Amino acid sequence: MKLLGIGSRIEHPDLGKGVVVNVSSRHYWVSFLNSGIETIDLDGDFEVIEALHDEVDSVSFSEVETSLIEILRKWSDVTSLVPLADKWKGGTLLLQPGDPNLSPKEIPIGTFFHKIVMVRDRLRVLEQKINASDLLDDQEKVDLQQYITRIYGSLTTFNILFKNKSDQFVGERSKNS
Repeated sequence: MKLLGIGSRIEHPDLGKGVVVNVSSRHYWVSFLNSGIETIDLDGDFEVIEALHDEVDSVSFSEVETSLIEILRKWSDVTSLVPLADKWKGGTLLLQPGDPNLSPKEIPIGTFFHKIVMVRDRLRVLEQKINASDLLDDQEKVDLQQYITRIYGSLTTFNILFKNKSDQFVGERSKNS
């Protein structure tokens, strides 16, 4: 049996499709689409989709991991870790109805903040999809982008919750700024 080289593609019956990212004397380290990096035996139960042999690759495991994290952050709708401003940690948001017969609703600020960050991140993904679309012409992309910019502007009220200014919403800027 000839060893698979780094970059070989396989399909495992339980773990699905993956790419060999490292080879040791007894195992392949494989980055699977659904479960991340797993080790499997060299003679394990898997199908070879594309075999690469004698590939010398000086990329370290750490570099592969960093690249995968960056790709996942860029193309998934997974919420990034964004810190809440210290003064709000442990706080609550109180929604007090105008009708005194109704009960107020109390929400932990952290929960509310997480939802705001998810909205921001999903807007970013929407922007990426609009800009990458082959079905929209340039004018349609500009028009949709303007709507998204206005949405960001509507959300600037929540900027007080963000610890870092770089994470905050930015709407349309005036020409003088």
